[in-house]
Amino acid sequence: MTRTRIGLILLVVPVLLLMGLYFVELSQIRECQLVNQGHWDYLAAQCRDNPQPFVPWIIRHPWLVNGGLLISVAGLGLCMLGLYRRR
Repeated sequence: MTRTRIGLILLVVPVLLLMGLYFVELSQIRECQLVNQGHWDYLAAQCRDNPQPFVPWIIRHPWLVNGGLLISVAGLGLCMLGLYRRR
């Protein structure tokens, strides 16, 4: 595989993975709120009866977010190197 292809994979896959994980959790939250009429406990990832404080996704999963973004930046760098060099 060329640097450009590897770079594109590293650029796109982490973003899609993060979005997928985020939307899976969002669907659980919506099910809890709309179907069960409960309140989502963000730290325990469970539906509760009493209100719970909101905790942002980046606070709960910092390594996933920051690591995914670092891999994407590395992929961007590889794409740029692959496009810069002549064949």
